[in-house]
Amino acid sequence: MSTSKNSLFVSRRNWLIATASASVGALLRDGSAFAQTATLPHLAANNPMAHGLGYVADVAKINPKAEPTFKVGSLCSNCLQIQGKTGEPWRPCTLFPGQLVSAAGWCRVWVPKPKT
Repeated sequence: MSTSKNSLFVSRRNWLIATASASVGALLRDGSAFAQTATLPHLAANNPMAHGLGYVADVAKINPKAEPTFKVGSLCSNCLQIQGKTGEPWRPCTLFPGQLVSAAGWCRVWVPKPKT
């Protein structure tokens, strides 16, 4: 009988340890993701991929004649590819891993976010 109690106790203890570890891990992961985002470099317009996709950090600098796919109102901030927190001026983008794009920017791969 004592073996089953000890087994039960060990199981509870292991459950508590696992739960606490997962919680601490989630906090550290979220914190390090924030710190990592804060230290990522801004995407440079002369980056070969950015240049190839017509990326600009400020849509006001787009020449609509040179970029016929540009639609007024399309910004990185309302693109499906952008990640991070709404309102941040520089955010991660799935197209440019390891770099931040300007929320006020645009590129030819712009896809509108689904309306919720």
